[in-house]
Amino acid sequence: MAETDKEVRYLKGVGEARAKALGKLGIHTLRDLIVYFPRSYEDRTQFSPIMAAPLDTPVCIRAMVANTPTLARVKRGMHLVKLRAVDESGSVDITYFNQTWIRDQLKPGETYIFYGKLSGTLTHRSMANPDWEPEVREGQKTGRILPKYPLCSGVSNKQLMGYIRTALDVSQGDVPDSLPERIREQFGLVQARYAYENIHFPADYGALELARRRLIFEELFILGCAMGRLRGARQGLTGALIPARDMSEFYAALPFVPTGAQRRAVHDALDDMASGRPMNRLVQGDVGSGKTLVAAACAWAICAAGKQTAFMAPTEILAEQHLETLRGFTAVFGLRVEKLTGSMTAKEKRETKAALAAGEIDIIVGTHALITGDVEFSDLGLVITDEQHRFGVNQRSALAAKSQTPHVLVMSATPIPRTLALIIYGDLDVSVIDELPPGRQKVDTFTVDESYRTRLYGFIEKLVAEGRQVFVVCPMVEENEEYDPSLKSAVEHAQELSAAFPSLNVGCIHGKMKARDKDAVMADTLAGKINILVSTTVIEVGVDVPNAALMVIENAERFGLSQLHQLRGRVGRGQFKSWCILISNATNKEARQRLQAMCDTNDGFKISEEDLRLRGPGDFFGQRQHGLPEMHIADLCGDMSTLQTAQEAAKQLLARDPALAMPENARLAAQVDRLLENSLGAIS
Repeated sequence: MAETDKEVRYLKGVGEARAKALGKLGIHTLRDLIVYFPRSYEDRTQFSPIMAAPLDTPVCIRAMVANTPTLARVKRGMHLVKLRAVDESGSVDITYFNQTWIRDQLKPGETYIFYGKLSGTLTHRSMANPDWEPEVREGQKTGRILPKYPLCSGVSNKQLMGYIRTALDVSQGDVPDSLPERIREQFGLVQARYAYENIHFPADYGALELARRRLIFEELFILGCAMGRLRGARQGLTGALIPARDMSEFYAALPFVPTGAQRRAVHDALDDMASGRPMNRLVQGDVGSGKTLVAAACAWAICAAGKQTAFMAPTEILAEQHLETLRGFTAVFGLRVEKLTGSMTAKEKRETKAALAAGEIDIIVGTHALITGDVEFSDLGLVITDEQHRFGVNQRSALAAKSQTPHVLVMSATPIPRTLALIIYGDLDVSVIDELPPGRQKVDTFTVDESYRTRLYGFIEKLVAEGRQVFVVCPMVEENEEYDPSLKSAVEHAQELSAAFPSLNVGCIHGKMKARDKDAVMADTLAGKINILVSTTVIEVGVDVPNAALMVIENAERFGLSQLHQLRGRVGRGQFKSWCILISNATNKEARQRLQAMCDTNDGFKISEEDLRLRGPGDFFGQRQHGLPEMHIADLCGDMSTLQTAQEAAKQLLARDPALAMPENARLAAQVDRLLENSLGAIS
C-alpha cells in the first residue's frame, strides 16, 4: 500500500475520535490531508515597533511582558487577563477574554511575539486577543505566512497544520507527480513535492504563487483528461442512423418563423443523429429563447424515422406545459403526444404504458414516472431532458437505459460559459441559442424595500385594471416552515393580498398541493380567471402565461441570482410591457450586489457568471446533481483562462495517447481513473 493511502487514524497524534472529526471534512487518508488546501492565508511576516504600527491592521510586534498578568472577573461570568508589553518605542495594553490559562503562561521579563490588530490613539496602544508565541519559537505561529483551513468541531487550525506537516513528512517519497514531464516543462510548472510543500507552508508569496499555479493547472488538466476519456469512449459507440431531413416542411407548419439560433441548434442535432453515433447534445439558451422548438424538431425527425421520443421534465406543471406545446407543434403531422406523470390514476398509467410499449405513442412527456421499471418503449430513439441540472445523473442515465444507445438531447435555461458547460455536462456537445424570438419584451427590474409596499399595491391595481395578471413569489409555503417572521409565506401572503384587493381573484400554488389542485390553479391562471397568483418557486421553470406583466419576488435576497432570473422570465412572454419588482430589506453587501446585478442586466450569461462567482458551482447547480467533482483548489469561475489552457493541453495529449497507455502517462492515467471512479462514473 502506498504511504498516502494509509488511514489518518494511524497518524501520530490522531486516533479514533479525531479521525472521526477529520472524516466530517472529507479527510480519511494521508492523501486527503495533503490535498486539503487552505482557504486563505494570513501574512504574519510583517513586524513593526508598537508605536509605529498602523492601527486596525494585523501586524506582529516583538515585545517584553512588563508586569505580572492580572485576572479579573466581570459581569455575565466573563474573565479578563490583562498585561502590559513594551519595546523600545513604547507600550501596549493587552487583554484576553475568557482565556484564564494565559495568565500563567506569559512571564514577566520574557519576550514574546504578538500578532493582531492594534487599536487606540497615537500615544496609547491596546490589543485584544492577539495570537502569540515565545520569541525562541518564532516561525511556528508568527514570522511566516500562516495557512487557514476550513474547519469543523473537534479540529483546530493548529491541529490540522500539524497533521498535514506529519503527512507530508512521512510520505516524502510517495507524493507522485501525475503530470507528465513533457507537460510540466511545456507550461513551466514546478514539481509536485515543491507544490504541496508550498501550498501548505509557503516560504514566501512567490513560492505560494508557483505552487497554486501548478496545482490549479494539474487539477483542471486531470479533469480535462477525464472528460476527454468519456467523450472518446462515446465516440466508439454506434447509434441509430437517422437520415438527414429537409426541415422546411416542419418550419412551414409553425405559427412563427424560427430564429437563426434555433435553426442552427436543430441543424447541429440532425447532423449528430445522421452521423451513426449517438447524439449527446446540450441545448443551452436563456429564458424564453425557444429551446422547446428545437426539441420538437428533433422529435419530429425521430418519429419520421419510425422511432419514439421520451421528454422528461422536472415538475408536473412543466410537463403539462411541454405536452401542450409539443402537441401544438406536431398536431398537423398526426403525431400522438401523451403524458405520464405520478398524479395520473392507476388506470391512466396502465393504458399509457401499454400504448407506449405497443408503439402507439410517438412522443411521451413526463416526470420521474418515465424512469420507473415497468415503463417500456417499442423503439425509443430520442431522450430529451429539460432543465438538465435538476436531475441527478442516475435519473438521466436510467431514462437513457430504456434503449440500447438512444440519441440524447438535454436542455437548460441556466446559461453558463461554454467552456464551463463542457466540463459540467461531461461529454456533451453544446449548442447555444443566443438570440430571443421577435416580440420578447425586456423586463424592467427594480429593487425596493418594505416602505414601497403601498406604491406597489397601487401599481398592481393599475395593471390589473388594464387587464394584466401578476405573479407574486414567496420563499416559504407556510409560516411554520421556519421561525422567521420577516419571511413571506405563500399561503398567508395570499390571504393578505385577498384582504388588500377584495375585488380581485387571488390564487395560490405551491409544491405541497396535490397535482390535480395545482393543475386547476394553473388552468384558471392561463384562462385569465386569476388576477394575482401567489406561488413558491414551483413556477420557476417553464410556466408560460403571456398575459402576466408583473413579477413580484418577496424576500428576494433569499434566492440565488440564476433563480431570480428564471422567475423574472415568467413575465414579458407576451406583447405587453413587463416589470420585475424585487422586495428586500437586506442590508448586507453580498445580497445588495446580487440584487443590483438583476437590475443592471437581463443577460442570463452575465447573471449566471456573477451567481457562479458568488455561490460556486455546488450551490449553483444543486449539491452533487451536476456530476461535477469537487475542486480542491481550482476555481471554475476565476481560473477560466487556466481552465481553457489545461483543456487544450489535455486534448492534445489525448490525441497522441487516447487511452493514456504510454508509460510516461501511467501516473496521470491512475489519477484520471481515480477521478472517474469517485466522481463522474454516472455522467456518461
